[in-house]
This record gives sequence, structure tokens and C-alpha cells, in this order.
Amino acid sequence: MTVTVFIVSLLAAMAIGMPIAYALLVCGVSLMGWLAYTGGLPAFDSQIIAQRFVDGADNFPLLAVPFFLLAGEFMTAGGLSRRIVDMAMAWVGHFRGGLGYVAVVAAIIMASISGSAVADTAALAALLIPMMNRAGYDTNRSTGLIAAGGIIAPVIPPSIGFIVFGVAGNVSITKLFLAGIVPGILMGVAIGIAWWIVARRDKVQAAPRVPFGERLAITARGSLALALPVVIIGGMKFGIFTPTEAAVVAAVYSFVVGMFVYRELKPSMLYRLTLAAGKTTAVVMFLVAAAMVSAWLITVADIPGEVTRMLEPFMGNKTLLMLMMMVLIVIVGTALDFTPTVLILTPVLMPVVLKAGIDPVYFGVLFIMNNAIGLITPPVGTVLNVVCGVARITMDDAFKGVMPFLIAQLIVLFALVFFPQIVTVPLSWWLAR
Repeated sequence: MTVTVFIVSLLAAMAIGMPIAYALLVCGVSLMGWLAYTGGLPAFDSQIIAQRFVDGADNFPLLAVPFFLLAGEFMTAGGLSRRIVDMAMAWVGHFRGGLGYVAVVAAIIMASISGSAVADTAALAALLIPMMNRAGYDTNRSTGLIAAGGIIAPVIPPSIGFIVFGVAGNVSITKLFLAGIVPGILMGVAIGIAWWIVARRDKVQAAPRVPFGERLAITARGSLALALPVVIIGGMKFGIFTPTEAAVVAAVYSFVVGMFVYRELKPSMLYRLTLAAGKTTAVVMFLVAAAMVSAWLITVADIPGEVTRMLEPFMGNKTLLMLMMMVLIVIVGTALDFTPTVLILTPVLMPVVLKAGIDPVYFGVLFIMNNAIGLITPPVGTVLNVVCGVARITMDDAFKGVMPFLIAQLIVLFALVFFPQIVTVPLSWWLAR
């Protein structure tokens, strides 16, 4: 019955159009009322809800969120994003369907800098969709590719998704960052192969081959952008700074390069960029705080125990259990946005994962990847909505275009379910170096 109260109160609040953060608070209040009624708690106490709400946001690793968001804003306004696209264009733009490969390469590189799927997708779409339209590429397919490339950002470090999951699930954020490198690259490779399959018959105008010397010059001009992910990953790997400190380094680095080296970031832009990062941060932090209220009550109500008992038939087979959980997350991800799904399901599923003996870091990587894929599935599909706005096409057209790349990324996801070594072996290698 407790699970029913949890699900019904959450869905009912969402059904009447309540923002998800407030729906989570309603869910928490409903659970507390039910527990007080059944004797699970001595009484209904609103002060506990307020305390848990404040404690949810009072978490040091969450300081990384505003700084990584700010780094993404500085990166786009300061010219780092454009130089990444220029580098990709110089090296792969002349191939048949070359602008598609440019989108994939640029998406991987930008993902290793900002960690925000929406920010990366908006930047790539603004830069590449007009170019692809002029070259004669199918608009729906181009839009779908860029959307699929944008969702690599939550998987390749630095990832805001990993930070939120690490805080909610009490999992090492540094290990999550390192474990996400190979799966994120595989996502890029998969959509690159899918692009080769679906676009090879298109009669489009290929970009001229750039002379080798000019390629090197373009790469040199963009080398400062390429250096940032090396600094972030290297610094965390060798213990120079924590993920939170890495976010500060990323923001300062993007600011200095954009303002003093490339000189495209102007002082007049700072207020607007800081405000944009602050607004997004406020949304994330409010969601986290509200979710922590529900998470505490979920634990008190022993909902994870009930879910564990429901999944008991699969507990003896880790692969089958992971498969069932991934299918569940895919379904939930079509209805909920990225951050709410992470915050709602983490406290429910993590006890199941730990009891089954599944590596929480491995689960976290697949969990975040699955939720990232939800960003390009309707009806919510935040990233899909972003590219629709830039390309000025309907959601139906965008979904038709993204379908081949969605299938490719689902294949990668379920391949990792059946072959966890793809995640765990590189992580062991990283930690051993």
C-alpha cells in the first residue's frame, strides 16, 4: 500500500500540471501523512520536511553544478565551442556525409567540457543545422543526429548527471567520471555508424578537403579547448582536485581563455551568462532538495524493501536483474525528465543494486546513460525539444529523424548490460594507473 501511496501521489500531482519539484514535495507530504496514520512515524511533523529540504541542498559536491553550468556558458560565448566544430570540420568534414561526422566528433569533445546535454545540443544545433541545411542534408535526420550527440554529455565526464546520482546514491563521483569515459565514446561511435548507414545514399555537397598544414593550424588554434578535458580528468585522476574543485577550474579556465586569449567573451556578457547559469542551477538544486525529502521518507517507509521483494525472482541473476531495471528506467524516462528520474529512482533502486551485489559505479553509469537516452524520447524529450526549436520542425519529425540513433544508443546500453566488463575493466585500469 505504501508503494501505491508513493506512485499515486506523485502521478496525481504531475497530472494536474504541478512542476515536478512541487510534485516531489506533495509526494513526501503524502508519504509522511500515510506513515503517521499507519504508525510508521509518531506524528506528522512539517519541521522534518523543512529540515530534510534544507539538508538536501546543503551538500558540498553539489557546488560543482553551478560551476560546470557556468563553464558551459563561457565555453559557448567565448568561442571554445566554435573552435571545436572548426577542428572537427577540418579533419572529417570532407568525407561523404562529413557534417554528420563533424557533429559526432564535436559532441564528444564538447561533452568532455560542459557536462550539460541541453547546453551542448543548443550550441551544436545553432552552429551545424544551418550548415547541414545549406549542404542539402535531410533536416529531420540532421536534427536527430545532433540531438543524439547532445545526450553524450551526461555520460562523458564532467557530467552533472553523475554528480547528482553520486550525491543521491552515495557513490564516488570520481569513479563515476572515470567509468563514464568508454561508454560515452561508444555512444558516439554507435551514432557515427548509424549515420554512415542512413546517410550514405544522400546526395549532399561535401566540404572541400582542408590541406594538412591548415588542419594543424586550426587544431593549434583550438588546442586550448582540447586541453580542458585533459586538465579536468588528469587532475581528478591524480588527486590534484575533487570533482567540485574541477568544476571551479573548468569555469575559471573557460573564462580566462574566452576573455583573454580568444577575446570573444566580453565583460558586458558576464551578467547574462551568470544569470543563465544561476537560473538553471536553481532549478537543479530545488529538484534535489525536494527529492531528498521524498528519498528520506522512501527509506523510512521501506519502499526499497518492497521493491526488492518484488524483484526477488531476479536477484539470483545479476544480468537479468539489470535488464529488468534498465527496461523500467527506459519506460519511466519517456514520461519524466532527466534529473527527476535520477532523484526519484536512485533511493528506490540503489538498495536493490547493493543487495544483489552489483557494482554501484557500474549501475550508475548505465543508469545515467539510460536517463540520458530519455532526453530524446517523447513526450518529454528535453533535448529533442531544444533541437526542434532551433531547426523549426515538429516533435514528430524530430523523432523520426532521431530514431536510428536512438536505436543505436539503446544497443550500446543493453550491450553494457550483458557485458559489464566494458565498463568495469577500463575503470580498474584507470584506478590502477
